[in-house]
Amino acid sequence: MSQNKRSRETVCIQGGWQPKSGEPRVLPIYQSTTFKYDDSDKMGRLFDLEDEGYFYTRLANPTNDAVASKICELEGGVAAMLTSSGQAASFFSILNICGEGDHVISSAAIYGGTTNLFTVTLKKLGIDSTLVDPDATEEELEKAFKPNTKAVFGETIANPALVVLDIEKFARAAHRHGVPLIIDNTFATPINCRPFEWGADIVTHSTTKYMDGHATCVGGCIVDSGNFDWEANAEKFPGLTTPDESYHGIVYTQKFGKMAYIMKATAQLMRDLGSIQSPMNAFLLNLGLETLHLRVPRHCENALRVAEYLKTRDDVEWVNYPGLKGDKYYDLAQKYMPDGTCGVISFGLKGGRDAAVTFMDRLKLAAIVTHVADARTSVLHPASHTHRQLTDEQLVEAGVDPSMIRFSVGIENVDDIIEDIRQALE
Repeated sequence: MSQNKRSRETVCIQGGWQPKSGEPRVLPIYQSTTFKYDDSDKMGRLFDLEDEGYFYTRLANPTNDAVASKICELEGGVAAMLTSSGQAASFFSILNICGEGDHVISSAAIYGGTTNLFTVTLKKLGIDSTLVDPDATEEELEKAFKPNTKAVFGETIANPALVVLDIEKFARAAHRHGVPLIIDNTFATPINCRPFEWGADIVTHSTTKYMDGHATCVGGCIVDSGNFDWEANAEKFPGLTTPDESYHGIVYTQKFGKMAYIMKATAQLMRDLGSIQSPMNAFLLNLGLETLHLRVPRHCENALRVAEYLKTRDDVEWVNYPGLKGDKYYDLAQKYMPDGTCGVISFGLKGGRDAAVTFMDRLKLAAIVTHVADARTSVLHPASHTHRQLTDEQLVEAGVDPSMIRFSVGIENVDDIIEDIRQALE
């Protein structure tokens, strides 16, 4: 069977590691920093990117590459790279094509840590950013572009605002200006949405969430579709289309073709910044990926039941869940994710922030944790926790009501989850 025609269910189980006769059936952990060679010339050719192979785990490791390959196949890309965290994936995805004096456009409805990355940390490196309303018209989006804009960024489903991005609209805007669209697909996962099929060029993940699924390992991944033509926009991306003197004048697009973006990220950014995922974490991530196709539908099924229950409560002011009929983003969710969205719900209580705190403290099954999207039901107050570095104005821009409760529905029995909510509210 052709690999590009394999179902996502099969890829979750079989992707990435293809053992030869006599090799381990299960992906091994290559827990080694270094790899031995019999002659100096071979090692030199590896350092010059003339040969394929492994020489130092900071740059590449067989366990990591197998897991990256599985995620790449799930997303329908051509190349992928694991990182030490989702934040590292977001950072590298931008830094790989942007430098001092460049500009990035991002949806305002994204994870608070990524907002801070764009508006504070990247600014210190000389990379400016503009946050735009994800519901902006195409005409309004046009106004955000500048001559030095190099990328557009968004999240399939925003964390925690649960805004569904109109991927095609953002892709059209990006491509009109000769820049790639980067999509963080963490919440939807490739089980529910494959952004490349809607015009995105690069996908990032916090593999810490549903992909790992068990709250054991922090990690990230960048996947390249291979569809963006860097050479056609060569003047915008000199890092890819002109000689890299730190690698004897290699031009990535000429030497590696569709693999250019990931090769540069690996050979240059990982070499210099070193945010590699450990082989042990990659091994555990792979175990999570093997059940991703089973867990994600259960998360979505449970979340819909919980959202419907919350809508019936008089003490609940509002409920956001894109899988819920009547939700502002229901139609977009049906377009991009007809089989389900995610397991995360946000809602507010009529008693506001104080009521939210009281409710959370009374929960017994759901735990207050700085995490989301794993097998266990968990809860968080974004304004007090994940987004507390944002001003009230930035909270509003990010779609985060100060009273918002982020409720990550796990894969326990849904009646038990609903009963926990009931007793905490009453």
